[in-house]
Amino acid sequence: MNLRYRLLLMLMVLTSSLVSAQTYDMLIKGGRLIDPKNEIDATMDIALKDGKVAKVAKSIAGSDAAKVIDADGLVVTPGLIDIHGHVFHGTKPNHYLSDGLTALPPDGFTFRVGVTTIVDCGGVGWKNFETFKKNVIEPSKTRVLSFMNIVGEGMRGGAWEQNTGDMDAKLSGMVAKQNKKYIVGFKVAHYGNRDWIPIDRAVEAGRIADMPVIVDFGGSNAFDPLSIKELFFNRLRPGDIYTHTYAELNGARETVVNRETREFEPFVLEAQKRGIIFDVGYGGASFEFKQAIPALAAGLYPNTISTDLHTGSMNAAMKDMLNVMTTFLAMGMELPEVIEASTWEPAKVIKRTELGHLSEGAIADLSILHIRNGEFTQWDRTGQKVPTNQKLECEVTIKDGKVVYDLNGRSIQ
Repeated sequence: MNLRYRLLLMLMVLTSSLVSAQTYDMLIKGGRLIDPKNEIDATMDIALKDGKVAKVAKSIAGSDAAKVIDADGLVVTPGLIDIHGHVFHGTKPNHYLSDGLTALPPDGFTFRVGVTTIVDCGGVGWKNFETFKKNVIEPSKTRVLSFMNIVGEGMRGGAWEQNTGDMDAKLSGMVAKQNKKYIVGFKVAHYGNRDWIPIDRAVEAGRIADMPVIVDFGGSNAFDPLSIKELFFNRLRPGDIYTHTYAELNGARETVVNRETREFEPFVLEAQKRGIIFDVGYGGASFEFKQAIPALAAGLYPNTISTDLHTGSMNAAMKDMLNVMTTFLAMGMELPEVIEASTWEPAKVIKRTELGHLSEGAIADLSILHIRNGEFTQWDRTGQKVPTNQKLECEVTIKDGKVVYDLNGRSIQ
């Protein structure tokens, strides 16, 4: 064996022993760590090992980790959780958001904006859940969960979603109980008749499976819509979710800010205190500043921030999760509040409390965000504009301890 070969072999052995001696797989160093569950908002280091959070401390030696990401000047948060998206994408015509052409493949629209978990919100029903599981949940790198539609056919649009004969609480509840790993609750959406059948059936399914219900309310007679007060106090349970909180929907629903007087309805805050969850669900037509600004001024902050992601919203005012979060910063919410509504609160709402925080031993899902300073404008579907001098963008996304998105190569050494 010649000298050069022996020296190379010795170097390889030495390098291997140094790597194996390192305590952590990855270290995110020097970032502003915002972890609402643990009430942390400070410059901290966070070390990862075997897909879990191994240590959180003021200072962890870089030599202890195989990879170091410098997060100085950046914000480090738990992986973002979007509880209202539409990712049951497929190729079937006339299937809308249920194995159709309007939903989106999750991995192309999640990691790049810091989202590590997305919940498909009603695209699937009990009849086609196995197709969704096989074609979307299992192949996706994103953690994909489901609010299952109370309609067995799922969110196919039109007459399909008006068919009360296809709203089976027992079958929905049974399939949900059999698939608790993936199903987190039940969805009601787009129902146009003036009765409570889909709400009551979904709540019944929720009781069977011990899961919450998320309600896209509206679509009944615009001159005489159903009462949201009755919905909040007589139909839904604490822990059930009212999505599209800041929508007007052209009069097809009662609103949290009265459309005629432009005054906030005070009973809405009482409903929130009762335990009704208020979700953003921005969407293509489900958010307006003329609802949101006075509602926030009255104290109705969203419990959960979400996108209602689909082909119609991603290229309109909504765009993506970080743009929606930026919108709420522009309206006066503080950054830790926005982060909480995008991480720990949604984790609690969908009963997945292993997510949404960075406790030692937790799943290592993280978002590393940059706050870009400048002159920007947030706008809504009506054309109303709100100026802001800050915009969130994603630098790095980590899921299960592995880098899945890196905007500027910060994880490359």
